[in-house]
This record gives sequence, structure tokens and C-alpha cells, in this order.
Amino acid sequence: MRASFLQSYGAPLDVVQVGEQPDPVVGPDSVLVRVRAAGVNPVDWKIVAGYLQGAMPHHLPMVPGWDVAGVVEAVGPAVTTVEVGDRVLAYDREDHVQHGTFAELTAVPERAVATIPDGVDFTTAGALPLAGLTALQLLDALEVGAADTVLVHAAAGGVGGFATQLARLRGATVVGTASEGNHDLLRERGVTPVLYGDGLVERVREVAPEGVDAVVDLIGGDALAATPQLLATGGRVASIIDADVVHDLGGTYVFVRGIASQLQSLVDLVASGDLVVDVSRTFDLEQAAEALEANRDGHTRGKIVVTNG
Repeated sequence: MRASFLQSYGAPLDVVQVGEQPDPVVGPDSVLVRVRAAGVNPVDWKIVAGYLQGAMPHHLPMVPGWDVAGVVEAVGPAVTTVEVGDRVLAYDREDHVQHGTFAELTAVPERAVATIPDGVDFTTAGALPLAGLTALQLLDALEVGAADTVLVHAAAGGVGGFATQLARLRGATVVGTASEGNHDLLRERGVTPVLYGDGLVERVREVAPEGVDAVVDLIGGDALAATPQLLATGGRVASIIDADVVHDLGGTYVFVRGIASQLQSLVDLVASGDLVVDVSRTFDLEQAAEALEANRDGHTRGKIVVTNG
């Protein structure tokens, strides 16, 4: 199969190439997917750079990518939930890093696979898994409900865009940090925007004088450190950035898991029009290095997607 891969770690444009790699092995409980779209996430370029080697086993040569949408090409003998020809999506993170989704084919554990409803295209579906599941699991960890005021950091980004929408669907009041150029988008979605950076606490307190009930942290650093000044009495925080810091604050660290039932609920919301997937740019498989580099630049609204066919 043709795939984007690396044989050493470094900047995407320096180490990521496209060429032939062995076809995936289809295990008894795995699903072989012909990839049509794969979302690009910050974790992908961090893996390419070698930053996550201490978090899980890595093996070279490596195909990056954890998001996938495509068509079932084959199934293992124990698979019962999908069949050849089904349109599917998945968050394909396994226990080691090697066989990713920036390729023509990928093998996915059945436990991570959901089906794509009619009316949802592959590019949209491919942008959803990691970011959508992360947002959902953060809100679940915080037990966000209709009585809450929720602050979402980086509210116009991939995860933040989903977190704001999902919190609104739960009836919560949502405040979101973003650059000024994204404030109109947030207002259109019923989110009160605030500018991040110096003066953050004062700006949040202007719109939530008693503090917020929950903080969804997607950026860490000073924003996470400011959490005690942002929370109302009894407030809570969840972060995907710094486990030690959020634990010291009495909060929850979330490392996203591929749960098919949750992913199915998200893509069904997309099909019903209740959840919007913002795709800012697409790159074909031959441009995977450029897609990773664009994500690394960090100035993208919504999601970047690598497409194939």
C-alpha cells in the first residue's frame, strides 16, 4: 500500500515521506479500512518529532495518524458489528505507535469502529474522532449539565470547537477563550468569547462575576495555572495537557479513549445537524508532511484533514 511514513524523528517536512509500506495485518477482532480521510491532530506532529516516546512504545518505520474514515475492505473472523462495504470511522489509537492512518489501508480494532450515517461525507467523518471524543470525555469528566457555566480554552480549535457545541447541547452557559478573529464564530454558536493572554482572569470575571463552574483546559501553562482564580466555589477543572498540574489543582487529567458507542453518538449528532465539524483545509496523501506542518503552526480554526481518493 501507499502510505505517509517516517524512518527517523524530526520536523514533518524533514522526515515524512510517501511510498510503499506493507499492507496491515488483519487480526481476529480487527477491521481493515480503505482510508478515505484522516484527521490531523497536534499529537500527530508531536509523535513525528519524537516527543511521545516516553509515553508509549514507538517503532520505525512509522505511519502517523489516529483518525480515520473510509470503507471496510475486510474483517477478522470474530468481527460482528460491521461488514465489507460499510462506511466507518474510528479513533485508531493502539497500545504502540507504528501503524497509523495516513495510508491507503489501516487495520482498526473493532471496539473503536462506528458507522458513518447517510449524509455525512468522509472528510467530515475523518475530522471527528480524536477531537470529538476528547471534547465529550472532558465534559463527562466534569459532569457538565444545564446549570453550569463552562469556560473552554482554545474554543475555536479542533477540540474546543466540539467542546463548546457539546456543552451548549447539554444546556450549559459557555464562555470561550480565543483570538479576536474567532470571536464572531463563537458568538454565532451562543458562546461568550474572551481574549486569552494577559488579563484573562479579569475578562472572565467580567462575564462570570461569581466564577465559572467548570474549566475545560486545552492549552495548559498560564491558563491552567489561573484556574483557581477562575472557578466558582466548588468548581472543577479537567485538562488534556499537564497531568501533574491539573491533579495538584484537584482536577482530572483526560487521555482520550476510542469508545465506539461514544463516537457513534457524535457522528449521529453530525448527521442530525446538531454538531458542526469545522474543516479548514484538506491535503491529499502525497501532502501529508505539509498537513502535519500546517497543524504544527497552530493557527488553524477547526480541523485539517488528509484525504485519499
